[in-house]
Amino acid sequence: MKNFQWRFIWPHILAVLVFLFVTIVFFSPVFFDNKVIDQADIQQFRGASKSILDHREATGQEPLWAPSVFSGMPAYLLSVYWGDAPLRWLKRIMTLFLPHGIGNIFLAFICYYILLLSFRVRPFLAIAGALAFGLCSYLIIGLSVGHNSRIGAIAVMPLVMAGIHLVFSNKKILGFGVTIIGLALHLRENHLQITYYLVLIVVVYGLIRLIEAVRVQMIGGLIKKIGILVVAAVIGAGTFFGPFWSITEYTSYSTRGPAELAPPGTSESGLTKEYAFAYKYGIWEPMTLLIPQFYGGTSGRFFASDPESESYNALVSSGNQAMINQLANYTSAYWGPQSYTAGPYYAGAIIIFLFAIGILFAKRKYVWWLVSLSALSLMLSWGDSFASFNYFMFDYLPGYNKFRSVSFGLVIILFAMPLLGFMGLEKLLSQAVDRVAKKKMLIAFSVTGGLCLLLLLFAGMFDFTREFESELPDWFTSALAEDRKGLFRADAFRSFVFISLIFVVLYFDLARKLPVAFYAFLILITVVDLVVVDKRYFTESNFIRKRDRSFLAETEADKEILKDKSYYRVYNLNNPFSEARTSYYHRSIGGYHGAKIRRYQEFYDSCLVPQTQAMIDELRQGIVDFRKFGGMNMLNVKYVTFGPERNNVVLNRDSNGPAWFVQKIVAVNSPAEELKTTCGSDTRTTAVIDGKKFSIPEISYDSAGSITLSDHKANYLKFESKSSAAGLAVFSEIYYPGWVVTIDGKEATVLRANYILRALEIPAGNHIIEMKFEPRLFVVGNKVTTASTWLAVVILLGSIILTLREKQFDGKNPS
Repeated sequence: MKNFQWRFIWPHILAVLVFLFVTIVFFSPVFFDNKVIDQADIQQFRGASKSILDHREATGQEPLWAPSVFSGMPAYLLSVYWGDAPLRWLKRIMTLFLPHGIGNIFLAFICYYILLLSFRVRPFLAIAGALAFGLCSYLIIGLSVGHNSRIGAIAVMPLVMAGIHLVFSNKKILGFGVTIIGLALHLRENHLQITYYLVLIVVVYGLIRLIEAVRVQMIGGLIKKIGILVVAAVIGAGTFFGPFWSITEYTSYSTRGPAELAPPGTSESGLTKEYAFAYKYGIWEPMTLLIPQFYGGTSGRFFASDPESESYNALVSSGNQAMINQLANYTSAYWGPQSYTAGPYYAGAIIIFLFAIGILFAKRKYVWWLVSLSALSLMLSWGDSFASFNYFMFDYLPGYNKFRSVSFGLVIILFAMPLLGFMGLEKLLSQAVDRVAKKKMLIAFSVTGGLCLLLLLFAGMFDFTREFESELPDWFTSALAEDRKGLFRADAFRSFVFISLIFVVLYFDLARKLPVAFYAFLILITVVDLVVVDKRYFTESNFIRKRDRSFLAETEADKEILKDKSYYRVYNLNNPFSEARTSYYHRSIGGYHGAKIRRYQEFYDSCLVPQTQAMIDELRQGIVDFRKFGGMNMLNVKYVTFGPERNNVVLNRDSNGPAWFVQKIVAVNSPAEELKTTCGSDTRTTAVIDGKKFSIPEISYDSAGSITLSDHKANYLKFESKSSAAGLAVFSEIYYPGWVVTIDGKEATVLRANYILRALEIPAGNHIIEMKFEPRLFVVGNKVTTASTWLAVVILLGSIILTLREKQFDGKNPS
């Protein structure tokens, strides 16, 4: 440490200050106006997780079960605290205790900065590259809708790759520690789709390194480095052991798991292609990486609200108010192939130009790695727009059919382009700007800036309308096309200007002549390029007052229902499977989650949907006979709501209640028969059980028998039964492994009845039945997670100390 030189530290301190300044300015309403980001998904999360948080606060323990969404489901993918507190604190420190979502953007700056340093990019260039990664519209748009776990996982991706590259760069001790902690922080975000893309990045990197090792005959050294990384991966993954075990178990029961009913078009395991590829890019849509409004930007922007637009003036000129009202809905700026988009994924015109520079100047092995990844990223994002490739990948790439929104695959190219671009720029600035270098720069400018210029000049070759718009009046579509063309040409021109500016600076070697001014200019122009586009889709409307709780505010309907202190469920008819506000106050049969229990989804589609439609028809006539709706009754639906007012609540007096004895059992032989029979049965008197999976008990029925709920918590239910005969009780609770059921303290076997519910054979007499959710995976998994987390932190600290002692941060190695 005696040779430690502080002059090599201050650039990193400056980098952190720049990142902090940009973060504070970009999110200034949070820091200066006492506001928070209005994130729709986070609002839904608050509703879905309310019962979990209440239990945690009241008992200090993890409930592991979420009773208020979808009639109950495991809390694994909602909110569970594992033994990874040191990682939580480490992330808070790394993000300087910034608010959670905003902290992820700051963390993206920090981690990408470390990545660029690991690839020997000088600090001042690395600042610009880190800002380019963190401010790309992919992250900003994701943050605006509340995808905090996805953005958090992306933010830490560069740290994992930095650790791996450090090991291959013979900084094994530091690389070992960084890889472990990077992987631990990444996995803690629990977004396995982003992890999947990270694995693809690492695998291709490994292939490039393998080819290099074979060429120079250094297989032994490669094996040693891989061995170090395998150990690092095991320890890092160990911090995620508990969550991964729970996700793995849940996946087999969720819509991502095997489809027992196997409807047409459904794969044996995973999602359907139609569902998985619902959110994908069109073939030409990646052009938004260079020209953000190539397809008009967001589908949420309407020219009808812009008095300066051609569409607005054309509508006003028509003089037909009815037509104006009708056509106004067709004035969306977006004209691409997606049904809806919150905004384009823009990488930055400067980054695209530097990416071309990187292809021409960076080391060939890195060019092959990052260019091939970029091509793969584009093809994956196309989904069934490139069916021949993506159907093959969906069917044969392991685990790929578990994920949807394949447009997320663009995260790979957004990761790759700044890295290759700034490696190329580093190489360019490290050599003389001679004729050969200038020729390469001209090629990069011709490809990128030239493309922008061509699109600007020949914009008329595009139609600027969507297929269904051909049926609209010509005078209207002509005006609409002109507006869209204007956006197209404006962004083509702005990208051309930004590329031209950076090209001129590099071509005339101003970086060498005025280095300080060049670095400041590069950082400033990179930020301006991206922030101007980001602010189109992340505006003042994305912020709300901290005390604004309008989404979760208690309605008159809620107050009316909450007068009832018994145990029941609520059915909100307004998008029941796409809202969790109801779950904030009530036990709901609906909810908001991307991976529901598959059987529950199938039951909803096959039973509840048709019963709901029949109920609505009767509601319109003023008389409802709930006895006909066995699906709702068996879920203990006591209240049906269709609005916020007190008179928007309908009482169901025929609900089966929390538990009931049935008169008979109908045995079936397949899941399809089980579901069909359940949908057509009187669930109050009949239980349907799959005889191939469960032993059918011999039962009697006591008409005077009863079973009542005497106590309940999120993960605990207590019932008292009275019956003169041995009978079968069905509970309005979802069947799922991990529930330990006892009768008078002795463990009993739980059956699955009516496709989704728990059932229990209960002897004659008076008994106490208790149900506790105590999955073994949490007990064991939490111990492994806790031990691995502490080990990871200790190794990180040790690797930093050893690295400093080995003088790897002295004047000989400023990065």
